[in-house]
Amino acid sequence: MTARWLTLIGIGEDCFLTEAARQVLAEAEVVYGSTRHFELVNSFDGKQKAWPSPFSGVYDELNSLRGKPVAVLATGDPQWYGIGSTLARKFAPDEIRVLPAPSAFQLAAARLGWALQDVEAISLHGRPVEILYGFLYPGAKILALTSNGETPKTVADILTSSGYGWSRITVLEHMGGEKERIVSGSADGWSEIVADFNTLALEIIAEPGTAFRPRVPGLADEAFHHDGKMTKREVRAVTLSHLMPHPGALLWDIGLGCGSIAIEWIRSARAARAIGLEPNADRRGLASENAHALGVPGLDIREATAPEGLSGLPDPDAIFIGGGLTADGIVDACHDALKPGGRLVANAVTLEGEAVLLDAHRRLGGGFTRISVERAGAVGGLTGWRPLMPVTQWHLIKGVQ
Repeated sequence: MTARWLTLIGIGEDCFLTEAARQVLAEAEVVYGSTRHFELVNSFDGKQKAWPSPFSGVYDELNSLRGKPVAVLATGDPQWYGIGSTLARKFAPDEIRVLPAPSAFQLAAARLGWALQDVEAISLHGRPVEILYGFLYPGAKILALTSNGETPKTVADILTSSGYGWSRITVLEHMGGEKERIVSGSADGWSEIVADFNTLALEIIAEPGTAFRPRVPGLADEAFHHDGKMTKREVRAVTLSHLMPHPGALLWDIGLGCGSIAIEWIRSARAARAIGLEPNADRRGLASENAHALGVPGLDIREATAPEGLSGLPDPDAIFIGGGLTADGIVDACHDALKPGGRLVANAVTLEGEAVLLDAHRRLGGGFTRISVERAGAVGGLTGWRPLMPVTQWHLIKGVQ
């Protein structure tokens, strides 16, 4: 077993260090941290090392120090949107020791009297603020890490423009330190100047008539900008039910279009990911616009077609074929790429596409469904049914008959 040579030490504004943390710092040959961390903690003899730019350079540096006592100073709990989760992807668990302090989320919840298990805890630090769109619903309580003092104003503008201007914003600065301050106000009247080091608390209040976007699959078609070619709401809900999104799962969306399936996949489960292949530039633009507006700016959009564009992609948990179905070998390439238990769903609206799916069903098994939807609409001065194009759907769980 490798000795635990790399220790992550969580610190707060009060600079409190446990006896174990003080001992680690006393023995460390190298101590990593930010300028702020070194201002808070400077009572050690080891060499101070600032994080390199680009950050990825730190992995080679740490590898060169492997086996020597190294300490890393981090804010609060390093494992909660912190450096700990990043380093854990590069170094074995038996090499790392973590000594956490209370996280910003815990401190904020304690000051506000919020039950932490009922709160959406997210990070907007170094991430697109549009992530917030995916967490807005009436009555939500949100705690968010921020990048700087400008983030609360940006968030206030997002809330106001989305119909949540009555929401209450609370900024908690320098919690636990001498400069601690708490400032509150409504989103639509927000004009406070706040410190760069802050945590944001939001109590979401919907103005009358505000339509929110639930995370359950089946958003209204009007939630997406599209060119008319998209998976409609009713079919989309059925499609997502067969794709079965779960936390951390990866979807390949082939023929991304405006991104409706991939976007709803990511929204449906925490840390879900999607790669969308779309050769049409206009549709890639629509998909990117929709992804930002619906809170999933991390959607990976690629200019490619299948099966050629599948080469080198990370292994998927599920695949949706919404376009290019008649391309040679696409179904078999997708089926081969799936791991056991992976889900494959393909939709067709043409006879040619339906023939491909019928052949796949005969050879590979799975379920075969035809979905017909009719929506009520005006017929003169009366109301009648207007059918949408029927969709033939093939769905399969690899290894399950």
